Amino acid sequence: MARINIEQPEQHAFSTELEIYLTHINHAGHVDNALLLTLVSEARQRFFRSMGYSQTDVEGVGIVVADAAVQYLSEAFHGETLVVEMSALDFNKYGCDLVWRVRERESGRDVARGKTGIVFFDYAARRIAPVPPAFRSQADQSQRD
Repeated sequence: MARINIEQPEQHAFSTELEIYLTHINHAGHVDNALLLTLVSEARQRFFRSMGYSQTDVEGVGIVVADAAVQYLSEAFHGETLVVEMSALDFNKYGCDLVWRVRERESGRDVARGKTGIVFFDYAARRIAPVPPAFRSQADQSQRD
């Protein structure tokens, strides 16, 4: 069976830390695969906030998640702190990929890699919208810094 492999940039534009709570743990004693995406969703909100936006207001439009891919690499446990790094890459007319990596802070152990495809969305008109130029410019600049 072919496995997915999600390429990562040498350095990500954004990083945040998230503690693993008991509610993130499944019956096997480690972070539930679906709840890892919840943690990444929190990191995505922080990523947008770091740029002066929210997921519902990026220069007057919001975002919607179009697709997601995850490569699970190791278990993560209650009480550990995860470092989630994220960058906006591979832009097209209406969106981009948010490429991310999750590591355990103390050991540096890779927990997961992934990408979330987003499209910009005009919620008032209920249709997709072009990538706001200011967002792309800021994302491109932060990747170069």
